[in-house]
Amino acid sequence: MDYEKKARDVLHDHNLKATRPRVRILAYLMSHHDHPTVEMLNAAINDDQKKLATIYNTLNSLEEIGVVIEIKNGDNSTHYDYFEKPHFHIICTNCGTISDVFYPNFGQIKQQMQNEARSQTGYTISRSHVEMYGLCPNCQRKLATQKEA
Repeated sequence: MDYEKKARDVLHDHNLKATRPRVRILAYLMSHHDHPTVEMLNAAINDDQKKLATIYNTLNSLEEIGVVIEIKNGDNSTHYDYFEKPHFHIICTNCGTISDVFYPNFGQIKQQMQNEARSQTGYTISRSHVEMYGLCPNCQRKLATQKEA
């Protein structure tokens, strides 16, 4: 798949200029599911020494149009995710691994949750995402092995 073309199309659909940094960052997020930090993004796309400020500004623009979300991790790091298909995240409380969970009708469920939140609180909802926390299978195995020792 040509992720750079897809990124350009998404940017144009949202009336954003398809600058090189925007296209590269969005294409990376579309093609990788590793929920990178700004530093990870910089290392991955840094063929011409992008400034961190450019990456932060680009991510903010992409968040504002709703195609990228920010995920705060338990270790106080901030990760980013392309959000084309409605999904939620589960985060390991031990190692910080972030996994996507695609749930049938999650888009409808999320909309119902937003409607209920708006109804109960009067808030105007600008964006939302759902996170769950637990122990990933690798950390479960490591902890079980440590208990046996």
